Amino acid sequence: MAAILEIQRLAKHSWNQDNRESPYLFEEVSAVIQQPECISVIGPSGQGKSTLLRTLALLDMPDQGDISYAGISYREKDPRLWRKEICYVAQQAVMLPGSVEDNLGTASRLHGEVYDVQLAEQLLEETLLAGLDRKKNASELSGGEKQRIALIRSLLLRPAVLLLDEVTASLDNISARAVEHMLQQWQAREGTTMIWVTHDLEQAARTSSRTWFMSGGTLLEDQQTIDFFRQPATEAGRQFVRFLASEAAL
Repeated sequence: MAAILEIQRLAKHSWNQDNRESPYLFEEVSAVIQQPECISVIGPSGQGKSTLLRTLALLDMPDQGDISYAGISYREKDPRLWRKEICYVAQQAVMLPGSVEDNLGTASRLHGEVYDVQLAEQLLEETLLAGLDRKKNASELSGGEKQRIALIRSLLLRPAVLLLDEVTASLDNISARAVEHMLQQWQAREGTTMIWVTHDLEQAARTSSRTWFMSGGTLLEDQQTIDFFRQPATEAGRQFVRFLASEAAL
């Protein structure tokens, strides 16, 4: 496997610049990501997990450190081309003006790609949206439908790296498992690397081979998923897993 992303001592300032004790939302984040990998990102709220993904996609710019894609620093690459290869899918999906069909095709057209209608239909079926009226105004979709349309819109670009920010959070269990299965099949076919923020430990265990645990304002643990869930290396990691396991048991 070849390295697709390299993160070197990445840092992002906290929104509260007056907080001298903790000026960074996260700092000293370093990792080497191979292709293809599926990495789950877990940790308590407020650790910057979503901001980390947005920074990797250059939607937020790093305050310190470097990110390299295929050996090229983000400083040397057109951000538009970077975002075509490294796509971020937000938890709160943003629909563009127009119909469902307009939304599915817009990203492809903006990047000068042919809109693959057949692939769009296949992905709609795999995410349990085969019966959705594609002429419907996208603003009228439910939250779960918007989430899946936004995901498919990004997949149609065939990115090398897919950054997933709790993309099944608003889905029922059946739809969420359908999306998981579709993404696993997609990765097998396309070789896409996926970095997936989730608060669902069972989902992380099912879908990822590697787990990042963010705590204390940094990437505290980077382990193979099976090893992390068997025995986190830090006390913070052990407490986090015990807490979520107890919550799930209630």
